[in-house]
Amino acid sequence: MSLFEHAARERFLGTRFRALSLRDELERLLAIHDEVVLDFKGVETTQSFIDELIGVLVLERGPKIVERLVFKSCSDSMQSIINFVLGDRIEQYSSRHSAQH
Repeated sequence: MSLFEHAARERFLGTRFRALSLRDELERLLAIHDEVVLDFKGVETTQSFIDELIGVLVLERGPKIVERLVFKSCSDSMQSIINFVLGDRIEQYSSRHSAQH
């Protein structure tokens, strides 16, 4: 199931506010599908958008949630942003949960 096919196609997705509604949709899709495709064809985003879209999910649900996401048609800069956000949030999640034990 593809997330962005449900969203109005925009060339630039840059705000946390815009990511909120897409994250709600992403969470709805994850509740009913094993895998969700995030197809970034023709779309560029900011680090804050990616953090709000998937970084929050990692903090709330843990790093395993990433295994259910497929990142498609990412530019090199998009892939760098996604890798940075995921690395940062996975580290944060791990630190929080190791401190609790």
